[in-house]
Amino acid sequence: MKPNPFPVIGRRTLACLLTLLAFAGSALAQQAPAKGSAAHISTTVNKVNAAFMKNNAKQTADWPSYGLDYAETRHSKLNQITTNNVKELGLVWSYNLESSRGVESTPLVVDGIMYVTASWSIVHAVNVRTGQRIWTFDPKVSREAGYKGCCDVVNRGVALHEGKVFVAAYDGRLIALDAATGAKVWEKDTIIDRKFSYTITGAPRVFKGKVIIGNGGAEYGVRGYITAYDAKTGDQKWRWFTVPGDPSKPFEDESMARAAKTWDPAGKWWEAGGGGTAWDAMAFDPDLNLMYIGTGNGSPWAQKKRSPAGGDNLYLASIVALNPDTGKYVWHYQETPGDNWDYTSTQPMILADIKVGNKPRKVILHAPKNGFFFVIDRTNGKFISAKNFVDVNWATGYDKNGRPIETAAARTADRPREIIPSAFGARNWHSMSYNPATGLVYMPVQGVPLTLMDNKDWKFNADRPGEPHANMGWNLATFANVEPPTSKPFGRLVAWDPIKQEARWTKEQISPWNGGTLTTAGNLVFQGTADGRFIAYNAATGEQLWETPTGTGVIAAPSTYLVDGKQYVSIAVGWGGVYGLAQRATDRQGPGTVYTFAVGGKAQPPAFVNYQLGKLVAGVKYDPAHVPAGTGLYVSNCVFCHGVPGVDRGGNIPNLGYMDASFIENLDKFVFNGPASARGMPDFTGKLSPDDVQKIKAFIQGTADAIRPKN
Repeated sequence: MKPNPFPVIGRRTLACLLTLLAFAGSALAQQAPAKGSAAHISTTVNKVNAAFMKNNAKQTADWPSYGLDYAETRHSKLNQITTNNVKELGLVWSYNLESSRGVESTPLVVDGIMYVTASWSIVHAVNVRTGQRIWTFDPKVSREAGYKGCCDVVNRGVALHEGKVFVAAYDGRLIALDAATGAKVWEKDTIIDRKFSYTITGAPRVFKGKVIIGNGGAEYGVRGYITAYDAKTGDQKWRWFTVPGDPSKPFEDESMARAAKTWDPAGKWWEAGGGGTAWDAMAFDPDLNLMYIGTGNGSPWAQKKRSPAGGDNLYLASIVALNPDTGKYVWHYQETPGDNWDYTSTQPMILADIKVGNKPRKVILHAPKNGFFFVIDRTNGKFISAKNFVDVNWATGYDKNGRPIETAAARTADRPREIIPSAFGARNWHSMSYNPATGLVYMPVQGVPLTLMDNKDWKFNADRPGEPHANMGWNLATFANVEPPTSKPFGRLVAWDPIKQEARWTKEQISPWNGGTLTTAGNLVFQGTADGRFIAYNAATGEQLWETPTGTGVIAAPSTYLVDGKQYVSIAVGWGGVYGLAQRATDRQGPGTVYTFAVGGKAQPPAFVNYQLGKLVAGVKYDPAHVPAGTGLYVSNCVFCHGVPGVDRGGNIPNLGYMDASFIENLDKFVFNGPASARGMPDFTGKLSPDDVQKIKAFIQGTADAIRPKN
């Protein structure tokens, strides 16, 4: 036997030592801040940095960034909730976001502290342990600015880094908040020229100590760009434009000079900005020191108006790799050369390491609006493969060089034609997820029919009755639904094999515009639906295992995380977005709500309220001769918010065909600095005349009369 290196300790001495240890433990416990306290929050979020992101990606105990990790996989390695016990999931708590417009935010959670945004860019900090509010921050976005964005006053979430919460406000400000208190630390105006209608709806990301944010606005006529700010100070570190500017002036860098060669100056694209806004997709590979962005559509949509001789129009509808230290261009792959259909590449991307031809490859997985699923080498931007995941009629496929093989109908724009997918996209901003165990990508897929025809008389910012929202600043150079489309709307969840480029399984859904997905090591996929359900599926087979009602439709993606060793799943709910403004698939409505679930949860859900749909409007006096002019005025001012009177049912904004007759009779009192302006309705003073309002009234009542069932 080895000799004992420690002397014999008497019982009294041992008792004293144990007492001292107990006192020391008690003192340490007293020094540890209470969970959910300001001190605890400060300590917790101060730890969130590049090292934290790398370590968290190994076990994913927390959800510290929009897509969970730098690769934006939305794949959680947590496995307490599995195919065996998911049926035991129950509500732990619900939280009222006090919003009536769309909720697109993914809740971020670090050690039981949740950060989630509602409409109008309002940030909520919530204690997951109690479901109670810690603080809220309202950036006070002017409700008068609501019309400056195409697609609802939404926000997809925040970023966290070293004690700060970063939110990009709808009106273009980037704001840093103290994570513990919600107090503003710094604020920067990211907009280069306030005479243009830029907005921000995307979630910032933090790469290498820089807060990265883009913007939207290509429907209005803007030039896209993305900017990096120092996370500590807010100082601008770099900016990269996505399309070239006025060629009579020096280009910002060589990438812009090269891009300008792919545009026709006869179209004076720079006057309408050119578009290409980077409004959502970002990812980061720290090993390659490359960040990736997806760029948007052309401005205007009709290519013949912005670049009459054609050309690829770089860097529209592309994935672009940038150096995160400098913002310098590294490479690009253009998914839709010469975009002519609002085929953005801003849909979420995923970085993955997979085998292609039995060889390991570092790839980007991407399924943008245009209906093709792309696999791209993320080291150099080289095309690997593309396959359509929905029916398409604008291209038959992609050649070996990664260029689309367009159909004859694709650019025939002098008459109404239904291009599939439509401008709503085969996919939109709704997040997809990738599970390396199954090798599948889980993505919401959709079809929203639309016909398009170029407006040959389009001029930038000119009055154009009949062109969608032209009087609200839109510059599409395109008419929509001059003739009705023939295809049917649909929504589905698709489990896609990116190696075989085929669907493993699909689930048909009630409506388009379903929520983003989350996949886990418990062999599960979670998704909320447009018809107001939150569902769990077997990730391998697609078998539905569990569902719960959410009241209103779900468009955001869920997150999952550990708190005190227990796995939770949260989803932020609130119907909206560009499709949800005028359409819906539920008969329930309510405030934006966060639902949090765990095995064994037994909380009661909040009360659901039925959508109040009135009778078809009747009795408003009008001159039938005003209906044709009223049609054009309605389309150029109202249609994407209120839908077609009496035909659509209304979304998070009511359909005017079902309003009380007294409302339509007094329409002027609402459109000219009316009471709804406090909720985001535009003030049409100076945009419409009293005579215009009479014609719009004629269209509303005339349409209702035309569709009214005859006895």
